[in-house]
Amino acid sequence: MKFVSSRNINSNMTDSIKEIQEYVHIYGVPYKAKILMVVSSPTVSKQTGWPIGFWAAELTHPLHVFQKAGYQVELASTKGGKVEMDGYSDPKDESGYSAHDIISLGYMQLDWFNKMLENTKSLAEVSTNDYDAIFLVGGQGPMYTFRGNDELGKLFVDFYESGKPSAAVCHSTALLLDTRDSNGEYLVKNKTWTGFSNAEEDYADNAVGQKIQPYRIEDEARKIDETYFKVAAPLTSYVIEDGNLITGQQQNSGEAAARAVVNQLIGNTTLIK
Repeated sequence: MKFVSSRNINSNMTDSIKEIQEYVHIYGVPYKAKILMVVSSPTVSKQTGWPIGFWAAELTHPLHVFQKAGYQVELASTKGGKVEMDGYSDPKDESGYSAHDIISLGYMQLDWFNKMLENTKSLAEVSTNDYDAIFLVGGQGPMYTFRGNDELGKLFVDFYESGKPSAAVCHSTALLLDTRDSNGEYLVKNKTWTGFSNAEEDYADNAVGQKIQPYRIEDEARKIDETYFKVAAPLTSYVIEDGNLITGQQQNSGEAAARAVVNQLIGNTTLIK
């Protein structure tokens, strides 16, 4: 029988040991700071006639990340007041499309969460100075209510030019198609970013048997000079950080985008390659 000293065992095993520590916010402890999340107010799709708004998981999954990391979240919408999630994103929808989304389902059982959806702030009620980051939530609504929205565009630029993490995921990146900075240049000029892809639009259209969106973000982005719009495999979690501009490809990217925001807030940026 061969005996190995504990010193040798520890030396040989050092490279195989990985320790992971992550802050988890404890109930009752003061929040670190505030993050503003923005969703679309309810509207109706001109393509399908459906009532549309925000995608549930793109609110709840980032919200969970932010709260776990110790950040308070306030919710605003393009018009203020009551907001509604897209039907297919509701875990209780009869389609079963999002039945697996237990995070959204969990939040939907909480009175404070439902009250938050009933009474969101309007854009006019929020100030960049009150928050440390902004996070735009996607869904079908932003294709109509975010693009060309000068008020929201100015708010997003204020956050970005203040050096604060400025994030947008999925169809909320429609805002970036027209938004210009304080110098009159496209905010995405010389930037690498992502958003809902053509392949994902094809998937969605085929799933319901008709064209859903009035335009496609990828097509529109590629019309902009001096910007680099990039997409990954459909429906994979994919996030791009280009400075303090953080973009996520679709609903499955919300959690990763929120983690990127938190990493920037604590000064430990994680690059996703």
